[in-house]
Amino acid sequence: MTPHEVFERLVEGVTAGDWDRLPELYAEDAVVVHPMAVPGEPLVGRDALRRHFEHAATLPLEMSARDVVVHETADPEVVIGEFEYAGRITTTGRRFAVRNIFVLRVRDGLIVEARDYADHLRFGLAIGRPPGPLAAALADGSP
Repeated sequence: MTPHEVFERLVEGVTAGDWDRLPELYAEDAVVVHPMAVPGEPLVGRDALRRHFEHAATLPLEMSARDVVVHETADPEVVIGEFEYAGRITTTGRRFAVRNIFVLRVRDGLIVEARDYADHLRFGLAIGRPPGPLAAALADGSP
């Protein structure tokens, strides 16, 4: 698969909730960074990604991708995808929209490196589980 095709499969898999198959898009030693997440530790290796997607499978989400734009780069292994997840929390009916940028390095049809610039705060607030320090502040009643 080309980097563009891998990006499309990744987004399609996330929006379809195909969590069990998503780790197979990654190389065994892939490194995925979520720069906007707290604490933002990288996911290293397919097993870490499998655990990440297993957690995602427990979230009460329905999502679709819209406004998808894929940018080819001068590096044939790298593709940049911009899009928005439009979703609904299945337990509350609350709707949300989260902009994303994925920067993927794909080698031999597998993601070897990725940077996922998603608004994790907006995701967390939508599902009622804000990440990191905000969750602690909300739990203790801080403004």
